[in-house]
Amino acid sequence: MNLENENVKTGLIMEGGAMRGMFTAGVIDVLLENDINFDGAAGISAGAVFGCNFVSKQIGRPLRYNMKYCNDPRYCSIRSWIKTGDLYGVDFCYTEIPQKLDVFDNETFTKNPTEFYVGATDVNTGKCVYHKCVDGGEVDTKWMQASASMPVVSRPVEVDGYTLLDGGVADSVPYRYMEEIGFNRNVIVLTQPDGYRKHKSKAQPIMNLLLHKYPVIAKTMANRYMEYNNEMEEIKQREEQGISFVIRPPEDLGIGKTEKDPAELERVYKIGRREATRQLQELKEFLQK
Repeated sequence: MNLENENVKTGLIMEGGAMRGMFTAGVIDVLLENDINFDGAAGISAGAVFGCNFVSKQIGRPLRYNMKYCNDPRYCSIRSWIKTGDLYGVDFCYTEIPQKLDVFDNETFTKNPTEFYVGATDVNTGKCVYHKCVDGGEVDTKWMQASASMPVVSRPVEVDGYTLLDGGVADSVPYRYMEEIGFNRNVIVLTQPDGYRKHKSKAQPIMNLLLHKYPVIAKTMANRYMEYNNEMEEIKQREEQGISFVIRPPEDLGIGKTEKDPAELERVYKIGRREATRQLQELKEFLQK
């Protein structure tokens, strides 16, 4: 891709990965502290629910509320899953925290010219559908919830005529979508180290049983490892060709999907800060080409 004669549009693209997303939280805080802006941003799953704070310019917010509430059963617990069908408590995570306990800055989010997109998987087609957030309000929040709603441990989310689950089922890193809508100079934040590849899940027969109501999702999940590995190959090629700039962990982050240790959350966050700081000058040069 030759960008010299094109109108350059910069994008920030954020992979999911549950609490590996603390790495992304560290990265975006360094970007904010250094006044690095993008024309657009896109997040999947944790990349959406944590990445939205880049657009609202709330440094430290994802780390703060995760450390504070990671052991609160209203936030994430087996009790919540048994009672409601959602491992992550919907009311607490998507109403109590952003509206009362650690308020999301909707005004800054709305005024920020950076476009913000989230992706979630349509349970009827197995395809990822994307939503452009406009104000961080109720509809946008529903899309973020959908993007982070992991199969089996979450109920599907109904919004805008769709029935949706975790965006990472169909599209773990939405760089193709961002390129399709015109973002041609992209910074991609991954939450797995260089060379990581997924393997076919040995638990797939069990997943097929648990997801019998959503056979398309079960089938998409069965093939996810191949699609993910293809994405990683393409991202590596883009990185080597200088088309995209990639920030990734230096090694496996070793953090649980539902990490309950605040120190572990902070550890992974600090790794994200270190990697972003280490690559900061190179990143600036990439964006200024």
